[in-house]
Amino acid sequence: MDAFGIDIGGSGIKGAPVDLERGRFAAERLRTPTPEESTPEAVSQIVSQLLDHFEVDASVPVGVAFPAPVHPGRPIGFMANLDQSWVGVDITAKLSEACRRPVHVVNDADAAGLAESLYGEARRHRGLVVTVTLGTGIGTALVMDGVLVPNSELGHLTMGKHGEDAERLAADSARQREDLSWKKWGKRLTKYLRLLEFYLSPEAFVIGGGVSKRHEKFFPYLEVETPVYPATLLNDAGIVGAAAFAASRR
Repeated sequence: MDAFGIDIGGSGIKGAPVDLERGRFAAERLRTPTPEESTPEAVSQIVSQLLDHFEVDASVPVGVAFPAPVHPGRPIGFMANLDQSWVGVDITAKLSEACRRPVHVVNDADAAGLAESLYGEARRHRGLVVTVTLGTGIGTALVMDGVLVPNSELGHLTMGKHGEDAERLAADSARQREDLSWKKWGKRLTKYLRLLEFYLSPEAFVIGGGVSKRHEKFFPYLEVETPVYPATLLNDAGIVGAAAFAASRR
């Protein structure tokens, strides 16, 4: 295998070997539910078990997509979807110690954006491309002429009348929680994407996350000037991007 990617989420931890030439899994991925108490110890143990399951050789680069801003050598300062005991932990050091090998960690939305820029829709566009990942929250990745600008947290832009985060109102979880029609949710997404247009003036939006495979349901209701495209790699993007990130740091 060229590299191994792991995607840590609030509901599941997924891993697979990745063929970096094609940007695809080299074997079927394995998914383990995220522990109810998603502490550093519990999550690190599952990451180590994934490597053991696939018998990943010590020479293979290992990348992890993680749902928080990641700065190598610095502790995590903010955590939304895992146990708060992660705050103050140097995740790169923690996972490398647990796995007994170097592990390279990247923000999960950045991993998806990197994968799209290398293998997917974003590769077709120059200038600034904003990948927006819609799921439990809203993840964003900024890629400028193929170069990742890491750790944008634009899902936390203020959008509501009472100061609510955009992801509280416009993530796919909001659509499900409030039982919104595709049209009504599309109008909320329009409001959010217009904010990004105003602040960033991107060349293109790429919409990812599991809901992107049903993009035809809500894309007709997105009324923005910037071209909007569905992501190519869908839910595989986190794993593929993490693997590619690790290989680039080897």
